[in-house]
Amino acid sequence: MSVPTESGRNRPWGAGFNRDFEWNRLNPDTYLEKNYLIPHSNDLEFLARVRDFFGGALRGRRGLHGVDVGTGANLYPALAMLPFCGRLELLDYSMTNVTWLRQETQEYAVTWDPFWKVLAEAPDHAALARPREEMRRRARPDVGSVFRLPAARWDVGTLFFVAESISGSTAEFETAVRRFIRALKPGAPFAAAFMENSRGWKVGSQEFPAVAVDADDVRAALSDVEEPDVHRLDSGPDPVRPGYTGMILVCGRKAGSRA
Repeated sequence: MSVPTESGRNRPWGAGFNRDFEWNRLNPDTYLEKNYLIPHSNDLEFLARVRDFFGGALRGRRGLHGVDVGTGANLYPALAMLPFCGRLELLDYSMTNVTWLRQETQEYAVTWDPFWKVLAEAPDHAALARPREEMRRRARPDVGSVFRLPAARWDVGTLFFVAESISGSTAEFETAVRRFIRALKPGAPFAAAFMENSRGWKVGSQEFPAVAVDADDVRAALSDVEEPDVHRLDSGPDPVRPGYTGMILVCGRKAGSRA
């Protein structure tokens, strides 16, 4: 039976508000195995684009305060920010994810080596001879909600596959994106990624919600952003999972002058 969403699109499951789901039942090991154990070409292309964007936007800057919101079992956005950050907060609402992150950042698995190989094609990342040691020293995993982020706190940030994947509510999707941007300092660069037209997602037998968004929906949610660069990739013949049509990446800066 299809469930009508606020946007008027239908899907057989995945509707509901963020509060309706048991996020502590999400299994990060299962999620990692399904999504990142074998690197997907779309993820690697997004990673290269984020690498180049941060390399230009943050050229010569070090010791920044960064944040990855809704990290889950995905370290590649944090790795993209690693050379530029003296402190890197990895926030997730699920305690099971935070527990996994606290272990993984101590000595991250070889799973992430192909992702680092892409990043190390740029000089900022190549200069980090011991990225595992730097991740252990700089990363700070903690419990946090995208809906309750403090304003104007971070110098750089990432939000990957979160805002559209934590609720079936269009309003909550828009709030999540705007709260993330609000949490950045004026002029701060960011990268955000979204599953396009997602109908919901599963980890093992657990079902989780989604909002079916496209590039126009993402642009509409990105208020207070200077000239965002929006790039879309089709899901292609080898999708990460069933139930989506593509992936959307946005790189940009929060409006305002850099401090």
